[in-house]
Amino acid sequence: MFIKHSTIERNTILLTALALITVAIGGLVEIVPLFTIETTIERVEGVRPYSPLELAGRNIYIREGCYLCHSQQIRPLRDEVERYGHYSLAAESMYDHPFQWGSKRTGPDLARVGGKYSNEWQVAHLKDPRAVVPESIMPPYAFLAEKSLDYGDIADHLKTLRLVGVPYSDEMIADARADLEAQATPDADIEALLQRYPKAATGDFDGNPERLTELDALVAYLQMLGRLVEFDKTQPGSLRQ
Repeated sequence: MFIKHSTIERNTILLTALALITVAIGGLVEIVPLFTIETTIERVEGVRPYSPLELAGRNIYIREGCYLCHSQQIRPLRDEVERYGHYSLAAESMYDHPFQWGSKRTGPDLARVGGKYSNEWQVAHLKDPRAVVPESIMPPYAFLAEKSLDYGDIADHLKTLRLVGVPYSDEMIADARADLEAQATPDADIEALLQRYPKAATGDFDGNPERLTELDALVAYLQMLGRLVEFDKTQPGSLRQ
């Protein structure tokens, strides 16, 4: 056996061919089973696609590079769970393109920030971070309150996401603009909006109900993070497929 092994080691072509065959067999064993299941992610009750306003806010979050300092991934470690809340589930990011897990935390993890602070706190923090967190090194984003939100192509954005698997219905796409405006308008009729996007935060977000701004959208996005799944009712053994 050792003689045969020595022969293989001294023959570059034979060694390369056998190595490729071994890697191919290992790869097939790992990959082929994936084609026999619909998804590798366990579906969890409550997870839904982003509402049009939340989606617009998420785009701003990515544009401004917020993900570079704030992760959205709570690991199943005791200190992280005690500080941030229930560990992150893969299903919570199943409609994210791209996901915002991150590996760096200059600031705190934001996976469960939704509802933790009021809209007023979020606005004050974004406009002048050191006004509410004196030790913060985060830059101010007050200019977002001065920029009107451009959402003329929001329906097309939903259509594009549907192409990559996000389950936006024809109705959601057709009513995208109306849903976006209703979510940020105090006293608007939001019944249909909440049927399509349960637990969506609604009302004026930036403190200026007369104008729909980029700050409205960003706060709406932050206020939904981590609020969709009721973890006291969702245990590891009861995750729904």
